[in-house]
Amino acid sequence: MRAKKSFGQNFLRDDDVISRIVGALDPSDNDNIIEIGPGRGALTDKLLATLAKVTAIEIDRELVPILRTQFHFQAHFNIVEADVLDVDFGKLIANSETRFHKPDQVPDQTRNSLYKLVGNLPYNISTPILQRLIDQREHFSTIVLMLQREVVERITASPGGKERGFLSVLVENAFVAERLFDVAPSAFQPVPKVWSSVVRLTPKSLGPGDDPAFRRLVSISFAQKRKTILNNLKHAYKNTAVLLAEAGIDSTRRAETLSLDEWFTLAQVITQGQ
Repeated sequence: MRAKKSFGQNFLRDDDVISRIVGALDPSDNDNIIEIGPGRGALTDKLLATLAKVTAIEIDRELVPILRTQFHFQAHFNIVEADVLDVDFGKLIANSETRFHKPDQVPDQTRNSLYKLVGNLPYNISTPILQRLIDQREHFSTIVLMLQREVVERITASPGGKERGFLSVLVENAFVAERLFDVAPSAFQPVPKVWSSVVRLTPKSLGPGDDPAFRRLVSISFAQKRKTILNNLKHAYKNTAVLLAEAGIDSTRRAETLSLDEWFTLAQVITQGQ
């Protein structure tokens, strides 16, 4: 089965990398796992060997029957043909529970349990997938993703780092992010032109950073990264210089220098001042 450029497919084939990803997820026979983009099933096979229950989401309709046949005898495997950007993870998890158990036989310990999620994400849609996982993170205990290395550098960038941007702040608000290891292009077929990295995301509880007004503030602040935060915000909010002063933020600073707590403080001041 050839990889399709339209789906951004690069199939993982390196056994060592696959084993390290499984180790980072740390699955057990009591775990429920969602896999985004199983591809040819190399990672899926290793996950099923742990006796965890795996629900795979695959958009490629030609791969779905191949995977169904490949794992036909695996009682702990379920595949869903869907675009992950359209998936409601709450509904998917509810359907998975009834797939693996009769409704009246779902064990109490799994009825409301958190799932683990793993995926080798297509480079071309990694940002919208991340944003979807941020919005639905309450369903997961652990998320392990392979992304383009530059994306991982961006989402794990600390305040003051040149890679820090809008997505960095959203990810820091939603997760504890750990960059684990890099993956060479040779680990894939076909071979991509860029390196990848694996990151582990541990979800945080919902909080003030999940408010749409907070996201709007951060988005506007990073609209033109070379500008100061005052210049980015002054057309969006009244008395911006006063609001920044009340938040204890020097108006000459740039958005990438602000810590998450400073963003929270600024958002609160703006909410109270508008």
